[in-house]
Amino acid sequence: MNNHTEEIRNKYIQNPPEGMTADDVRSMSDNDLLDMDYFLHEDDDLDDDIGEEGFYIF
Repeated sequence: MNNHTEEIRNKYIQNPPEGMTADDVRSMSDNDLLDMDYFLHEDDDLDDDIGEEGFYIF
């Protein structure tokens, strides 16, 4: 997982999220970095289901 973490870190160093700097990303712990990545992308898979026909329980 360390290799994956470094890939994510490099991605966010090159293009930091709004309100952050590359130095902020560099100084983040691995767990904080993975949490940030998760929360920035947690809704990405929900967009695929919009408009699909089917049975929904609300």
